[in-house]
Amino acid sequence: MGALAADPVRPSTPNPVIVLDVAAKALLVLLLASAIRYPELGHLEGKGATARAVGYPLMAFVIPAAWLLGWRDRVSFPWVVDLLVTLTCFTDTLGNRMDLYDSLRWFDDVMHFVNTGVLTAAFILLTLSPRATRGAVIERSLAFGVTAALGWEIAEYYAFLSTSGVIDRYADTLGDLALGTMGSVAAGLLVHWAWQHGRLLTAGPQPLPAVRVFAVRPPVSLQRPAVRRGERPARPSWRRRSPGR
Repeated sequence: MGALAADPVRPSTPNPVIVLDVAAKALLVLLLASAIRYPELGHLEGKGATARAVGYPLMAFVIPAAWLLGWRDRVSFPWVVDLLVTLTCFTDTLGNRMDLYDSLRWFDDVMHFVNTGVLTAAFILLTLSPRATRGAVIERSLAFGVTAALGWEIAEYYAFLSTSGVIDRYADTLGDLALGTMGSVAAGLLVHWAWQHGRLLTAGPQPLPAVRVFAVRPPVSLQRPAVRRGERPARPSWRRRSPGR
C-alpha cells in the first residue's frame, strides 16, 4: 500500500485585507519615489527624505521577505500584521505629502499616538498567543512601544530636528515619547479585548497543519489472494508455465 502526500491547507484571509496591503505597499513606493524626485511636492525637504525612502520600504517588506525565506513551510502569511506595519509607513508619507504635519499643529501628536499603537498591535499579534494574559500583553506592549518611540525620536533627531531650538526639541521629544507609550498600551489592551471576544484570533501567523497522507490501494489485478494457513500461495497467472513446457 502506498501513500500520496497532499499540500497543507493554508488558513484563508479576507480579500479586502490582501487588497489593502498590496495597494498600500504600491502607493508607498510611488509616494517615496515622487518625494525623492520632487522633494518640494512631498514636503520632505529637511525631514530625512532619503532616510524615509530607504527605511520605509525595508519596514514594509521585511515580513514578506522573512516569511519567504524562513516561515513559508511552517506558518501562514500574516496579512493583517503586514498591513498594520505597511500602514504606519504609508500614513506618515501621505501626511507629509498632504502637508498635514505643517498645516495642522495636532497632527504630529496624533500620528505618534496612533502609529506607535499600530506597530505595537502588529508586534503583539506576531509574537503572542491569543491565550496570553492581560498582564503579559501590557508588558509586551510597553517593551516594544517605548523602544519603538525612543528609536523614532533618535532617528528624528538625526534626520531633521538637530537644527531646532534646544527647549522646543526637548519638550517635543518628551511629548512624543509619552504619546507613543500611551498609544502602545492602548493598542495592547485593544488587541487583548479583541481576543477575549473571539476576534483577531488568526490574525497572526498560524502553524500550518501537518501534511495529510492518503492511502493508495494497488489495483485488484496486482493484489495477492488470501492464503489459508498451511496452504502454499498460488502463483500469479502471468508467472504460470504453459502445459507444453
